[in-house]
Amino acid sequence: MSLKKVLLCVFVLSATLTKAQQSDQQLGAWYMYNGSHKIADKIAIITMAHYRYYEVLGEFQQEIYRLGINYTINPKINFTVGYSYVNTNTEFKVYSNNLEEHRLYEDLNLKGKLNNIKLRHRLRFEHRFFNSTSSHWFRYDLNANYPITKSWSVYAFNELFLNIDKSKRFVQNWTGAGFLHQINQQLKLKLGYFYQKLPDEGFHRLQFGIILNTNHLKNKK
Repeated sequence: MSLKKVLLCVFVLSATLTKAQQSDQQLGAWYMYNGSHKIADKIAIITMAHYRYYEVLGEFQQEIYRLGINYTINPKINFTVGYSYVNTNTEFKVYSNNLEEHRLYEDLNLKGKLNNIKLRHRLRFEHRFFNSTSSHWFRYDLNANYPITKSWSVYAFNELFLNIDKSKRFVQNWTGAGFLHQINQQLKLKLGYFYQKLPDEGFHRLQFGIILNTNHLKNKK
């Protein structure tokens, strides 16, 4: 990676941190694992574990674990069905009982390309069950990825959340960007920032992630 590109990365992150620290909201962080593990020509197991904090190095907010089965229709279209377990501390620096939640979800992923920019559209229906109640959300995520070297790329995304059970549909919106570093064919590192907009407030969050993609079908041959 060239010096100019390294300096650009440092500048973008510095500006992001300055903006977040000037906000009335505490800068928090997400520590993330995401994985896709191919077990057949068109089938993969999707795994995820996220640990989310109100602050960069402390004050637990949420943990979420996800397991799904992905089926590839063709190189541009695939879908996933799965289950998530979520444990949330709803109060910042105030003791409260954690909220446990179970979710079922269905994803439709559409891939495309605009010149050298890789595009992905994800449409998700999410069914959330907690405290003997339920709600049903629709989420639309647009993700763009642009390579800057053989091993580095920059990404940007926007995800809209709507509650299809209520007259006030808007739940939240995430807007962010960051960098991906390809370690090898299976492993990537992710460093990014996003702003989480809710109806009455917003949060600044850093993202530190590991992405692991494996192909067990190759090991069987």
